[in-house]
Amino acid sequence: MHACIDLGSNSFHLLIGEWRKGRIAIVERLSEKVQLGENVGSTGNISQQAYQRGMACLHRFKLLMRQYPIKNYWALGTNTFRNAQNSSEFIKAAQKIGIEIAIITGVQEAILVYAGVISALPISESRRLILDVGGGSTEVIAGKGHERLITESLPVGSVAWRDRFFQVPSFSRAHLLSQMDKGAEEACRLFENVASAVRRADWNEAYASSGTMKMLASICEEHGFGQKQISLEALKQLKDKMADFVTTGEELPGLKERRRDLLLPGWCIVTGLMHAYDISLLNFSGTALREGMLDFLVKNKKTIETLQSGNLPEVSFAKH
Repeated sequence: MHACIDLGSNSFHLLIGEWRKGRIAIVERLSEKVQLGENVGSTGNISQQAYQRGMACLHRFKLLMRQYPIKNYWALGTNTFRNAQNSSEFIKAAQKIGIEIAIITGVQEAILVYAGVISALPISESRRLILDVGGGSTEVIAGKGHERLITESLPVGSVAWRDRFFQVPSFSRAHLLSQMDKGAEEACRLFENVASAVRRADWNEAYASSGTMKMLASICEEHGFGQKQISLEALKQLKDKMADFVTTGEELPGLKERRRDLLLPGWCIVTGLMHAYDISLLNFSGTALREGMLDFLVKNKKTIETLQSGNLPEVSFAKH
């Protein structure tokens, strides 16, 4: 039995699984909203409040892991760990709990996201574009089967966009709509840095993973725009309704309360992303980084010491 811990800028995730009859079976999963990346963009450091939330979450993860006969585990820190000046302090404190954290690069993160998403898709010759919006970064990957054609990580994330464009809670509706436009335009500008490479990949299926994508797909579905999908047309039509929800508290079907603060940042990023890459429809993927970690850990049979060092070699994906 194996455990994978994905330490994102917004949420921490624990996934426990085992290899059964040639497939990975998920035994347990737990996710908590920690927002470790809160204000890291402006301060350069993990705040004391976020630090404490993160430590409390790791304690709970450790207690849950003790309930299973786990052979090994893999804990990875992503964008906030790459950018916060005091991330080494967090890592040292985690060691005292009994959790060794390795920091991976954005490209390494993208590799594992791709592995996680395709692990749940049927074998196909289609060229797939995979987009994962996290709290601090967005991974953009295009591939055919197990061959990656593009592997990029861009500094655009839902927590970062919230802190940058929606920090003050008392916006008027008009101001909110203006900030939504500014946030989408800035996201589009950054995503356009790799737009030519995305076009050259000549993809014909687009998939979206992460909590932000799940949130938007759920809202789109509740408003009659299709199941497990995000359309650009839906985002345009729901823009005013989302702004009304934030300013008046009007009900927004499909939105969970714990995601409320990331609604508008998420809209900005995904709208900008879809414009930059000329995407009209995204299919939501329920698998992402942590499933990719588990897939890689089990199928490549690397020693846990190598994985925990952060030295992720070029992945040679096993056939499903």
